[in-house]
Amino acid sequence: MNHLWAPWRMTYIGGKKPKGCFFCQALAERRDAANLILHRGHECFCLMNRYPYNNGHLMVALNRHIGQLADMSDSEMLELMQLTRQAQDVLTRHIKPDGFNIGINLGKVAGAGVVDHFHIHIVPRWHGDTNFMPVTASTKVVPQALDDLCRQLRRVFRG
Repeated sequence: MNHLWAPWRMTYIGGKKPKGCFFCQALAERRDAANLILHRGHECFCLMNRYPYNNGHLMVALNRHIGQLADMSDSEMLELMQLTRQAQDVLTRHIKPDGFNIGINLGKVAGAGVVDHFHIHIVPRWHGDTNFMPVTASTKVVPQALDDLCRQLRRVFRG
């Protein structure tokens, strides 16, 4: 069995949590660059993960604050998957990963950090993308600044 260790995420896990839903707050603020929002659709939006597992870790979230698949409309589900496909395509063209982990965590026990706002994680992967740094120095090497990659990906999303 392989393990994916992510000790740098302890900043998020152990840190003070803001009140409210950060997805809803980011959507309402209309400060897309500051909130790392790459694209807004009619029913969903795509943003970068502020505490990424890897360079280019994106999330596609519903605009509506719901936490379960069963509560989603057909149009929300369709746009969610279309935007997930678009996000994967943008990452493939721009940063050229060797593969992806794409996943949904429903419920705290399943690993959801935000249990009440449905979202999908898109994590680019490269051969050898886990190295000794997280193990020996509790440090994750992310090769690109979040703001730089955010600017670049926003341009790619716009076409």
